Amino acid sequence: MSATVIEATITCPECGFAIVETMPTDACQHFYSCTSCGVLLKPKAGDCCVFCSYGDHVCPPRQDA
Repeated sequence: MSATVIEATITCPECGFAIVETMPTDACQHFYSCTSCGVLLKPKAGDCCVFCSYGDHVCPPRQDA
């Protein structure tokens, strides 16, 4: 079994800004405010959180599923 990834690069779909963030390990994150343009990101339909929608790794709860 592989180790859980807790950092992901999240990329804003509005401005393209990318930043490495630490994901919560015990919950899904439903909102994220872009630190560059300020847009509020929400999960895409069918995704549980913003990391699953806009990150380069899915969230830890989904990794462990």
